Amino acid sequence: MKKLVILGSTGSIGTQTLDIVRRLPDRLQVVALSGHRNVDLLKQQAQEFGVSPEWIESGDNADLERLATHPDADVIVVSVAGAVGTRATVAALRQGKDIALATKEVLVAAGEIVTRTARENGARLLPIDSEHSAIFQCLQGAPENSVAKILLTASGGPFREWSKARMQSVTLADALNHPTWPSMGRKITIDSATLMNKGLETIEARWLFDIPIDQVEVLVHPQSVVHSLVEYHDGAVIAQLGLPDMRLPIQYALLYPERIDSGLPRMDMTQLTKPLTFEAPDMERFPSLLLARQAGDAGGGLPAVLNAANEAAVAQFLDAKITFPAIMTLVDRTMHAHHPLEAPDLDQIAAADQWARLTVARLIDEDPSLQWNGAAEL
Repeated sequence: MKKLVILGSTGSIGTQTLDIVRRLPDRLQVVALSGHRNVDLLKQQAQEFGVSPEWIESGDNADLERLATHPDADVIVVSVAGAVGTRATVAALRQGKDIALATKEVLVAAGEIVTRTARENGARLLPIDSEHSAIFQCLQGAPENSVAKILLTASGGPFREWSKARMQSVTLADALNHPTWPSMGRKITIDSATLMNKGLETIEARWLFDIPIDQVEVLVHPQSVVHSLVEYHDGAVIAQLGLPDMRLPIQYALLYPERIDSGLPRMDMTQLTKPLTFEAPDMERFPSLLLARQAGDAGGGLPAVLNAANEAAVAQFLDAKITFPAIMTLVDRTMHAHHPLEAPDLDQIAAADQWARLTVARLIDEDPSLQWNGAAEL
């Protein structure tokens, strides 16, 4: 029996994690939950899974670090939106607790600190992201230093075939219409539309798998069947395939290294009616990939700035305050305004995060061309 803390239990990953617990009640037990604004759902979850009231947190001031260091917890599921889970992750790792990580921003903003803390305390970072779970599975049993490159697959989002000119008039409804992955949450869906999710995942893969960032590449794969691949030095390429269902990578992270039939849907290869295709991403239409690589190469505080600027800009787009292309314009300008910060600690990372958010707000106020003038269309 593994005992779980779920940070972000009312979100997409959190609710799907609880579905796995329902399927495996003799193997998994929930001991603490946190939510954000959906307090009613959080209460329902706590009642269903028998979580004591003292181990429930909600709202902007939720004490995630207290939950993450629950004395009985074996695995902490980190699925809170954005970088707010970083301190809770580090606190849990310091106690040697395993982390099932869905929040990619934790490693983007503080990858060096998080991975070092895990090593020093014998804790494991177990990826929940479908792409990183796929890579993790493809690496099982691989000899050290045998990897030539990691290939992250991307669906391409809803604008894969749109021209740059057409993308100037993207509405919120357009951006939220993801072609293959359902129920990802609004912020992640927008990141998929800009391909920033792949940019962030490139940095995340660099830390999770201890590989130089220039050995991590992105492939556009519209069918979302191949979740990622690993190319080895001998030329062999190993891929992980499956349905676009986040419950499989969640279950793998929670039970690793075991594989148990929990009744999840299976992929029937004979029913794949479309060819599996792959293409290089268009860096001009999707500059997020270049910006993320620049931040990953530079290191220091720049990845935190990239992440925070993106979060702030996406929030403004979701509120119908800015245009879709303005998201990456704001990230670019904020990164260029940042003064380099080497080997930052968590306080300095938090300060860089806050500075980036304030900078985005200032840039929007200063440049009317970034602002959305057709809010009714959203």
